[in-house]
Amino acid sequence: MDFDLPAEHAMIRDTVREFCEEEIEPIAQEIEDEHRFPEEVFAELGDLDMMGVPVSEEYGGLGGDQLMYALVTEELGRVSGGIGLSYAAHVSLGSKPIELFGTDAQKEEWLRPLAEGEGMGAWALTEPGSGSDASDMDTMAVKEGDEYVLNGTKQFITNASVANSVLVKAVTDPEAGYDGISTFIVDPEDDGFEITTVWDKMGLNSSPTCEIQLDDVRIPEDRLLGEEGEGWTQTMKTLDGGRISIAALSVGLAQGAYEAAKDYAGEREQFGQPIAKFDAIRDKVVDMHRKTERARLLTHKAATEYDKGESVTRESALAKLDASEAAREVAEDAVQVLGGYGYTEDFSPQRFYRDAKLMEIGEGTSEIQHVVLGQQLGL
Repeated sequence: MDFDLPAEHAMIRDTVREFCEEEIEPIAQEIEDEHRFPEEVFAELGDLDMMGVPVSEEYGGLGGDQLMYALVTEELGRVSGGIGLSYAAHVSLGSKPIELFGTDAQKEEWLRPLAEGEGMGAWALTEPGSGSDASDMDTMAVKEGDEYVLNGTKQFITNASVANSVLVKAVTDPEAGYDGISTFIVDPEDDGFEITTVWDKMGLNSSPTCEIQLDDVRIPEDRLLGEEGEGWTQTMKTLDGGRISIAALSVGLAQGAYEAAKDYAGEREQFGQPIAKFDAIRDKVVDMHRKTERARLLTHKAATEYDKGESVTRESALAKLDASEAAREVAEDAVQVLGGYGYTEDFSPQRFYRDAKLMEIGEGTSEIQHVVLGQQLGL
């Protein structure tokens, strides 16, 4: 059991960390305040070959593995949850399914620009009435000749307003249940595709979260990803990897909040000494470190098992559950350590706190992770 990162992984992590500290950290609060998607940051990530880390080099990616991708996502989350979220959605949800399930022609046309950083990807599963029961789907795709016609509404879709392609889940056979769901590659320029809402949120406002309306969107049959009826199986496999990325993002948020609290506690003096010397603050910071390290270990284990080709439903759910809750708890404690300053936007803990809450909701709530884990444990 080797806990040391391979040299290439450490090099990528250090490169991204330097970029984050120099280019993202100085604007992290600004882009949140402005609710602005920072296109320039993602262009620079493309220049660094980071937009397709786990995608094969054959289609423009870096050819890295899930662990390397988790490290990049963590570093982004350490300075900006919004940038980390859009990055994770682009890679895990918008790009990777095309590599896993697409034809060579689809990979060349749709995956390559995403992996090379020439565009953003998105994935549209959730609907206004579905929530945790994501299979309860009203969006329909009807075959007419050599085209499919899509109608429906998708809700809470990350990156949709800035995406070059959106992977849309739709029902092709209403009588087949899970086996009646399929996946389609939709171009936002297609007639009938409309972004009807970009939500203002509690946090993560540099990452657009959208409602999509599909009104008689006609797409050629070669935009079907895989075969009809494979959409739900694809979704389950996609979420195994996606939950690892959310776990990694959560670890990054926790790390950023922990570092902010530790630095402040070492500098802030009360009663003639740094507040870190007081048991109440020291113990809080120690617990923040413990929770962050535990979440990181679970995340790296899940990523490593994924890279071995093992089934990681249990590992990814466990990592996502633990890391997301750790991120929220650590960020909350960071606000408390900074006291009144922690509640101001001049300091980062308030942003980490607001950003962390979504980690317990997106890509399966904590409650759903308990359901998944119970099933995996035979309960």
